Amino acid sequence: MDSVDEVLTRGVETIYPSKEALAKVLRSGKKIRLYQGFDPTGIQLHLGHLAGLLKLSQFQKLGHEVIFLIGDGTGQAGDPSGKKRNRENYLSNEKLRENARDYVLQASKVVDFKGKNAVKIMYNGDWLNKLSLKETLDIAGHFTLAQLEERDMYQERRKEGMDINFREFLYPLLQGYDSVVMKVDLEIGGSDQMFNMLAGRKLVREMLNKEKFVLTLPLLADSTGKKIGKTEGNVIALTSKPNELFGMIMNLPDEVIGKCFEMITNLPIGEVEIIQTELKMSDNPMPHKKKLAYELVRMLNTQKEAKESQDYFENTFQKKNTPDDIPKAAVVTGEYTIIDLINSLGIFKSKSDIRRLISEGAVDIDGKNIKDISATVTVDKTMTIKLGKHKFVKIIPT
Repeated sequence: MDSVDEVLTRGVETIYPSKEALAKVLRSGKKIRLYQGFDPTGIQLHLGHLAGLLKLSQFQKLGHEVIFLIGDGTGQAGDPSGKKRNRENYLSNEKLRENARDYVLQASKVVDFKGKNAVKIMYNGDWLNKLSLKETLDIAGHFTLAQLEERDMYQERRKEGMDINFREFLYPLLQGYDSVVMKVDLEIGGSDQMFNMLAGRKLVREMLNKEKFVLTLPLLADSTGKKIGKTEGNVIALTSKPNELFGMIMNLPDEVIGKCFEMITNLPIGEVEIIQTELKMSDNPMPHKKKLAYELVRMLNTQKEAKESQDYFENTFQKKNTPDDIPKAAVVTGEYTIIDLINSLGIFKSKSDIRRLISEGAVDIDGKNIKDISATVTVDKTMTIKLGKHKFVKIIPT
């Protein structure tokens, strides 16, 4: 497998119009312009973004022009991909730009924004927020209502009697117009983005009279279809501390480990195939899980931190030792419900995540398991609280 074969095969689900057509262009020596968009609806890039970032990096290393597009324009419409119901609220352009403040710093762990062939940074709010009425109508004129309604997700909503917000309905047109403005040859995105990316392919063909390729990546998901990228209610952020990142990777379902090696590591494809074969033949995925966790911590941080985080995991969770360097949290002396106490630590996004964790028996205080969501805790001395499998916090009364 040469470099062109690998970039078009490894971790790739579908290429439109075909892998052969895109391979022909790449083998001709032509340098193409390509992009992937990232809507900053949160402040962190996470494990689910890693496959796309690595694919951009592969094309960058082959000398192609890569664009890292921040969707502060499309984000205002709200991407309906994978959503079974309308959003309850929408973010402003200002909020989206604020969220994206550290996106480049986070993405720089994988792609190179400096040097001779630096990845370019663009914001689609720069052109989408300037669209005139005529321009908007011209874009819409390239689609029929029937074409837009074909989207599987909209069909599912209709069957369940749910509304389709027209604001979200316009999202594919806005994302599609990005390809026209940037005059790209290729767009990369998750398989859930296929409809949006094909809308762009149609606009490029009809407005620019040129070809636009689309490359979709499979979503990291377990056997039930649940997306990988969240654990214990928290996103597995690319900026997670090494010890936490290692632990969260160890908590992934066994069945996704082989796919993760292929999609979100830089290990040679030959080595990945050997690992995948070994996983199928073995009943013990633990060694391979630790290798995956090590590789991801090393890639996103340093080799030293990867070794230290593996040692921390083995000493704390395999040998059942309590870690020495537990984060500390000052809490005012008094009586709290267990939910309010955990919520005050600022670790979880919502109280529903905390309730679930308690109900699953994943909360210990000084070694005592807490399963009652209505339990109260008196903070009058130093205590250690364990949250899930991999988080410890030492509470210091003040």
